[in-house]
Amino acid sequence: MKAIVLHQVTEPEALHLEEVADPTPEQGEVVVRLRAASLNHRDLNICQGQYAGLRFPIIPGSDGVGEIAAIGTAVEGWKVGDAVIINPSLDWGDDPHVQGPTWRILGLPDNGTFAELVKVPASAIYPRPAGLTDEQAAALPLAGLTAYRATVTRGEVQSSDTVLITGIGGGVATFALLIAKYMGARVSVTSGSYDKIERACSLGADEGYNYKTTDWVKAVRSFTNGKGPDLIIDSTGGRTFEQALDAVRPGGRVVSYGATTGITPELTVRRVYWKQLNVRGSTMGSPADFRGMLSLFGENGLRPVVDKVFPLAEAGATLRYMGQAAQFGKIVLRVSATT
Repeated sequence: MKAIVLHQVTEPEALHLEEVADPTPEQGEVVVRLRAASLNHRDLNICQGQYAGLRFPIIPGSDGVGEIAAIGTAVEGWKVGDAVIINPSLDWGDDPHVQGPTWRILGLPDNGTFAELVKVPASAIYPRPAGLTDEQAAALPLAGLTAYRATVTRGEVQSSDTVLITGIGGGVATFALLIAKYMGARVSVTSGSYDKIERACSLGADEGYNYKTTDWVKAVRSFTNGKGPDLIIDSTGGRTFEQALDAVRPGGRVVSYGATTGITPELTVRRVYWKQLNVRGSTMGSPADFRGMLSLFGENGLRPVVDKVFPLAEAGATLRYMGQAAQFGKIVLRVSATT
């Protein structure tokens, strides 16, 4: 098969398609012939050596859709040719509240989806959502799952809530906007781009603030009649997380699923206890979260936002494009036309 193989820490432009051996399913596994995959910042971080547990060679990629090409022993309920979507949150464990000790994300340490074929546990495949294109379906898994758990499971979003989502434009933040609006909440967003704010509003955001030109803490308080949002969903960390603790209403919830701008230089703990805040961490999600996320998308449901589609052979340049943070929504790789 053809695949993007990372042999060492390198810049994305060095990546290219290689011929590698086809994977063979073992007990409890299937091989999926991929039609489309999508990018996540995790892939760029792995490429540039900014990720724990690196090993080489590795085929990156966590998201993918396609058809079952081969089935190992002790796999029931599936047949070759079935259309499937892959849950990249592997071996979550028995506790829905937290991942277990053998939990991992597809694409490291297991070979991932930047390839024509990928081997995964049969427990990681689900019927492909109806009503979506290959590109839309491929956009779902990691970002959609992360957003669902942060917004619904950990954030406990309610129709009566006002929700603030920081850093709109990335895949997870965009999914969080779609999900929160689907649940009936009022949603405001922040971004350093007026264009991204405008696009978020076209998807249903009720208000947007450019953090480069606006005191968004003051603005969102005004939007909520001085109270602050009920729920803030943050991926940026850094100073923004401290601002989120300031902005959220007393008794409110702040969910963190990332720290793209680094550590928080100063955390005012007094805000947490004095305001009776619920500060919650969230990473990926359980199988129940994945099923819940899938139930919102597909036929007669929500549609993922796809920014651009590139051929698999251009994965390196595409990772560089993602690193510029210019996209709105998910960046997708078309795999089925690699020959």
